[in-house]
Amino acid sequence: MAKLKIGMLPDDKPVKINLELPASVHRDLVAYAEAVARETGQKISDPGKLIVPMVARFMATDRGFAKLRRVAYSRETGEG
Repeated sequence: MAKLKIGMLPDDKPVKINLELPASVHRDLVAYAEAVARETGQKISDPGKLIVPMVARFMATDRGFAKLRRVAYSRETGEG
């Protein structure tokens, strides 16, 4: 079985998300939640809870975004 990028979700206070997803993206999100449940044994009753860790992981691994943040940080602090 393939190793998923999202693992166990922390047990934390729920966050309300209000957005519209295309039906195809919602189906994929539900399928991903089912895959996470099979791999981790953690039932995910609300697939929307995957959105935050997915977005966080995406931003953390986006090299272009990391470069922009470094440039912005160096401008703000005068470093670099």
